[in-house]
Amino acid sequence: MKVNIPTMLTWLRILLIPVFVSAFYWPENLHKLSAMPSHMVNIFATIVFSIAAVTDWLDGYLARRWHQTSAFGAFLDPVADKLMVAAALIVLVEFGRVGAIVSLIIIGREIAVSALREWMAGEGQASSVGVAIIGKVKTAVQMLAILFLLYWDNLDLGSMGIFKTRDIGHVLIVIAAFLTLVSMAYYLKSAWPKLKGK
Repeated sequence: MKVNIPTMLTWLRILLIPVFVSAFYWPENLHKLSAMPSHMVNIFATIVFSIAAVTDWLDGYLARRWHQTSAFGAFLDPVADKLMVAAALIVLVEFGRVGAIVSLIIIGREIAVSALREWMAGEGQASSVGVAIIGKVKTAVQMLAILFLLYWDNLDLGSMGIFKTRDIGHVLIVIAAFLTLVSMAYYLKSAWPKLKGK
C-alpha cells in the first residue's frame, strides 16, 4: 500500500470517528445517555464532523491534482465517508435528534448502493453506476443537515432574528432522505439492464 497525503487524509477521517463519538459520552453524560449534551460538546462534535467533511473533499481533490489516485484510495475513501455518516446518524438517533426511519433509509441506501457498485465493478460495468449529480446533491444536503443537528442550539443573529438550527436540520435531513431514495432509484435504473440479465 502506497501512502500519500490524500490517503493519510482519508485515514485521518476514519481516526476522527472515535473522537467524534466519544464527545457525546464524556463523564457528565455517562449516566444520562438520553440527556442532550452540553453546548460545548455540540460545538466540539460539529467541528470534528466539519473537519471530516473537509478532508472528504480535500483528499479527492489532491489525489486528482497530484495524480496520486490508487485502487486502495478509491476503496478507502467511500468507506471512510460512510462510516462517519453512519456514526453521526446513530449518535443523533440515540439523542433523539433524528428519527430512526430516516437514518435507516440513509444508511441502508449507502450499503445497498455500495454493494451494487461492487457487483457492477465485478461485471466490468462500474462506469454505469458512477457518482451522479443527484448523488452529489444528496451528499451536500445530508452533510449540512447533520452539521445543523450536531450543533443543535439556535443561533442568535441579532437584528436578523434567531436561526433555528434544529428545525432547519430536521427539514434538510428529510430532504436528504428523499434524495437518498431518488438517487438509489437512479443507480438501480442504470444497473437494471445488467440486473435483468441475471
